[in-house]
Amino acid sequence: MSFSVETKEELARIQPRRRCCQLAELAALFRMDGSLQISGEQGVSLTVSTESASSARKIFRLIKAVFGLQTQILVRRKRRLKKSNVYVISLPARVGGRDVLQELGITDSQGVFSFEPPSELLKRQCCRRAYLRGAFLGGGSVNSPEGTYHLEIITNDETHAKTLSDLLHRFGLSAKVSQRKGWFIVYLKESEQIVEMLSIIGAHTALLNFENVRIVKGMRNQVNRLVNCETANLNKTVDAALRQTEMIQFVQSRVGLGNLPPQLREIAELRLQFPDASLKELGQMLNPPVGKSGVNHRLRRLESLAEEFSRQGGLAEE
Repeated sequence: MSFSVETKEELARIQPRRRCCQLAELAALFRMDGSLQISGEQGVSLTVSTESASSARKIFRLIKAVFGLQTQILVRRKRRLKKSNVYVISLPARVGGRDVLQELGITDSQGVFSFEPPSELLKRQCCRRAYLRGAFLGGGSVNSPEGTYHLEIITNDETHAKTLSDLLHRFGLSAKVSQRKGWFIVYLKESEQIVEMLSIIGAHTALLNFENVRIVKGMRNQVNRLVNCETANLNKTVDAALRQTEMIQFVQSRVGLGNLPPQLREIAELRLQFPDASLKELGQMLNPPVGKSGVNHRLRRLESLAEEFSRQGGLAEE
C-alpha cells in the first residue's frame, strides 16, 4: 500500500462531529467525484463514484448523518482492470422537502449551478479543514517522503482549483496551480508545507510517518555531505603530501638534506618519515612545536628552493 493510499485510508476513518463539517466534507466529495443523473423513475439525483471502499463507506455515513437518508452502495467492476471495483452512491436531489443540490453548494438559491462552493459553506475554520479533507479524498495524492516531496489535488474545473488554492493560502500554505492535459493541479512541493497540510486535514498518523522518514532522510543526507567533505579534504591532504614528498626527494637527490638550513632540514626529514601526517601533526613533532602556518611556510620555502634548483641545475650556496 502506497503512502498516499495509507493517508487516504486514515482520512476515510475520520468522522466529523459537527453537521457543518459533515456537510462541507460531503460537498467537496460530490464536487470532486460527483455527477448529476436524470432518470424517468427517480428524477434528478446526485451520484458519486470512488474506487476506495473506505471512502465509499465514509460517504455513506456522511449522507446518513447530514440528510438522515439510508442510501445504497452499488459495486461495479471496472472494464479495463477486472480486479478493481468502483463503488457508486446515489443521493436524490430532494430529500424530505430539502434541496440537496443547494445545501451542497452545487446550485444557488435561484437553482443556478455554481462553479464554486458558497461562502456560507466555508465560513468556519473547521469547515474549511473538512472541505480540504474531502477534496483530498476525492482527488488528492501525496508522494512518499522517501522520494521527492509533492502533494497535489486534481480537479477538472479551473474555478474550483482556484477555490482550493485560496483555501490553502488562508492556512498560510503557498499552493500553486498548474494545468496538465485538461486537468487543473493544486500542489505543494515544500516538505514543511506538506506536513502542515496533513495536519490541517487530520492525517496525524501519516504526518508522524512523514516526519520520521524526513528526519532520517535529512540525517542521512547530512552524513553523506560530511563524509563527502571529509573525503575531499583527505584527498587534498594526501595529494599535497605526495607533492611535498616528491619535491623533498628531488632536493635530496641533488644536494642532500644535510646542506639545508636546520629548520628546513627538520621539516623535510619529518615529511619523508611521516608522509601521511597533516600539517598540524607535523608542527607538533617539531622542536619547538609550530602551528600549521609555520609548517606551511617552511614547506613553501623548500618548494621555492626546488624550483630554483630545477631552473639552474644546482642549488646555489648561501
